[in-house]
Amino acid sequence: MQKVILASSSPNRRALLARLGLPFACISPDIDENPLPHEPAAQLVARLAQEKAQKVAASNPNALIIGADQVATLNGQILVKPGNHANAVEQLTLQSGQRVAFYTGLCVLNAKTGNIQVCREPFFVTFRDLSPSTIENYLRREQPYACAGSIRAENLGIALFASTHGEDINALIGLPLIRLVSMLKQEGINVV
Repeated sequence: MQKVILASSSPNRRALLARLGLPFACISPDIDENPLPHEPAAQLVARLAQEKAQKVAASNPNALIIGADQVATLNGQILVKPGNHANAVEQLTLQSGQRVAFYTGLCVLNAKTGNIQVCREPFFVTFRDLSPSTIENYLRREQPYACAGSIRAENLGIALFASTHGEDINALIGLPLIRLVSMLKQEGINVV
């Protein structure tokens, strides 16, 4: 089987990919993740997923590379990774009672053949009304400062949601496995 590489340093993406039972390696690509001027979120994540895969493919010419990226948006505005407690409080306060869209870009690049597949997976979350104490308790326990929209949905973040809507809950965590299985199949890798 062709070597599979996850172009990511995310432990959550690594754990999700491991669920498929495929042997793989992880390489963290170093790319500029800033949006281009007026770049919509869905285009941004697709571009970044592809750039991550291409960066890793440059030094792994025979591998199958998986790249992914995610952003959250509120009323069309991108919510970046907060980086610190104060920014996370601000983000979660804005998201309280609101519907937030999470976009995950996914790229499967066959470096050997040059074949490339790119998609965007949207996932929508409606937040509960969040009190200041709820926000503080969540942030103290989770510290999601490197997560899009200050949300770590695979853990306690799920308690902040009133409802969710999307094709694949894994997209919310950062790697849409349903779509990935189809893309891998197109490259000759059958998971089951």
